[in-house]
Amino acid sequence: MTFTPPPASTTRPDLQGTFGMAASTHWLATASAQSVLERDGNAFDAACAAAFVLHVVEPHLNGPGGDLVGLFSTADEPDDPRVLMGQGPAPAGATIDHYRDTEGLDLVPGSGALAAAVPAAVDAWLVLLRDHGTWTVRDVLAYAVGYARDGHPVLPAVAATVERVSGLFAEHWPTSAARWMPDSRPPRAGETVTNPAYAALLEQLGDAADGAPSRGAGVEAARTAWRELVGPAVEEFVATPHRHADGRDHAGVMTAADVAGSWAGYEQPTTTEFRGRTIVKTGAWGQGPVLLQALRLLDGFEDDRLDVATELGAHTVLETLKLALADRDAWYGDTDVPLDHLLSAAYAADRRALVGDRASHELRPGSVPGRTAPPLPPLRTAGAAASGTGEPTVQVNGTTRGDTCHLDVVDRWGNMISATPSGGWLQSSPTIPALGFCLGTRLQMTWLDESSPSRLAPGVRPRTTLSPTLVLDGGLPVMACGTPGGDQQDQWQLPFLLRVLVGGYTPQEAIDAPTLHTTSMADSFWPRAWTPGGAVVESRLGADVIDGLARRGHVLTEAGPWSLGRLSAVTRDAAGGLLGAAANPRGAQGYAAGR
Repeated sequence: MTFTPPPASTTRPDLQGTFGMAASTHWLATASAQSVLERDGNAFDAACAAAFVLHVVEPHLNGPGGDLVGLFSTADEPDDPRVLMGQGPAPAGATIDHYRDTEGLDLVPGSGALAAAVPAAVDAWLVLLRDHGTWTVRDVLAYAVGYARDGHPVLPAVAATVERVSGLFAEHWPTSAARWMPDSRPPRAGETVTNPAYAALLEQLGDAADGAPSRGAGVEAARTAWRELVGPAVEEFVATPHRHADGRDHAGVMTAADVAGSWAGYEQPTTTEFRGRTIVKTGAWGQGPVLLQALRLLDGFEDDRLDVATELGAHTVLETLKLALADRDAWYGDTDVPLDHLLSAAYAADRRALVGDRASHELRPGSVPGRTAPPLPPLRTAGAAASGTGEPTVQVNGTTRGDTCHLDVVDRWGNMISATPSGGWLQSSPTIPALGFCLGTRLQMTWLDESSPSRLAPGVRPRTTLSPTLVLDGGLPVMACGTPGGDQQDQWQLPFLLRVLVGGYTPQEAIDAPTLHTTSMADSFWPRAWTPGGAVVESRLGADVIDGLARRGHVLTEAGPWSLGRLSAVTRDAAGGLLGAAANPRGAQGYAAGR
């Protein structure tokens, strides 16, 4: 049996060229990246410029106070991909005892400064620029400075986000009200908005870099300036109690020393083989190995069980994802995770046998020889985030209340990067007036349980959901891809990869195709609920598939026809050097460009 064929036409063309390609979740970021490529910058210069633009134009999805995970491959060493690690740790004062005993919490809140990991996204981009870019700090930041200082048309989604949390801003977060509702109302879609405080901060980074004796030294000077400018402002601001997602006021614990002592950098990736390609992800301090575990398990099935356009394929993929996500919730964290076992062929075979004909409503992590199984997370089936808390996840019906960004770039020399910036959403915590942005909320992905591998601990990274992907063929990078979506990031990438690598779809055909995900796992976001047997499907999957899934026992939520995923991708033919790009039509916001 062959895969269900793609539609006869796509929403957008599969771009092809030989010069350079960029794709992202906002057209202004894509255009900025392509502009850098046109001015002889490389993929890393372009990605850095686009990322700072995303801070400005998608403030409901990411910010300078947030985090970043990237995967990249250089033209000089294409067979040695690396992780760009921009996930900050918990501050020194973020202890379980403080949160439980002093603050009276049983979960890390979904908004407010107690949920903030140390900002690391800006430092990560500057590290990449220093080591692999060619442009100066000032030139890379010029695009973002322009949009922040001179303004840009605000997205409908930004206006809707501010509208949703306007009561919170007006009553409890006055600095956010001043930032986003200067006329005592949310901005209207298409209005020009500015961020002069952030523009001034970026200009100061450029000033610091300009005074250095070399480009690399200039980047280092900008990194130092970032810490010296941001750390004291953060410490002073979060010391004042403010409203958190639990409905009470708390002071934050982050200090200038926390900001000064946190450094981004590089790590070796985790990989697995699937249908002759190498799939590259982060370690298990992120959820990336979920995708690898799922592919290992699915690799043992015939192709007809991998086609999510059919009832059997959709069921098989959903059940596989539940098993991989259960292992995430039981075993993953910034600790010694037994990935060798979890990604082994023998383990995949054992787990494959659990994929039955009916939908499982259980959380079923696997066992590891010689290891005591960690306790399962508490499984809450109720308690959706209260209106106005600012908690920024994908709702059960697939509607995004705020989320994450993504960008991919490949250049004519063969440099390639996939990056997922997030955190520091405008609805995360109150705006720090001196900086023009707020802190993130990644610590909500930790547990206040000493026995959990993803427990809250000072200096330890929260188990993030950020999960870009690289694909290698013959040891060389051929595709970079990813999507926003919290717990759904690897779930939406799985059908995309199955369609491209097994079904023969083009990237744009695979992005356009209807998709699905499970909610039968512990949500990474406050209030950490789950839906036993839950599955969310785009209605375009068709009545036959959807009805068949219901008969198999899946607890279905039918989302809109074009509602799940914001995938983008860039490609490179390793033999001929032909480049490609594709972007998501959902939400009418993402775009690809290139030539």
